[in-house]
Amino acid sequence: MNSDEVNWLLQTIETPEGARRFVQAQYERGRIPFHVVTNLARERGWTDWNEVEAASAAPASRGSSTTPMAILRANEAIS
Repeated sequence: MNSDEVNWLLQTIETPEGARRFVQAQYERGRIPFHVVTNLARERGWTDWNEVEAASAAPASRGSSTTPMAILRANEAIS
C-alpha cells in the first residue's frame, strides 16, 4: 500500500490508537513499506514507536567504519 491508500483506510478507523495498531499490523505483515510507516508516524505524532524513533534519529556517518589494512601477496606470511 502507498501513503494515499493507507490514509484513505485510516479515515474509516475511529480512534487514533486503532489507526496506529492497524498501521503497525500491516507493516509487520509486509503490506506497508517502512517509509510509509515513518511518514504516517511523523504526521500523526506517534512518537512512542521504537522503529520510527530509530529512523528519525540523525543518520550515521557515511564514511568507512572499517580499519584500513594492508593486502599481502599470497606468498607472504601473515603476522
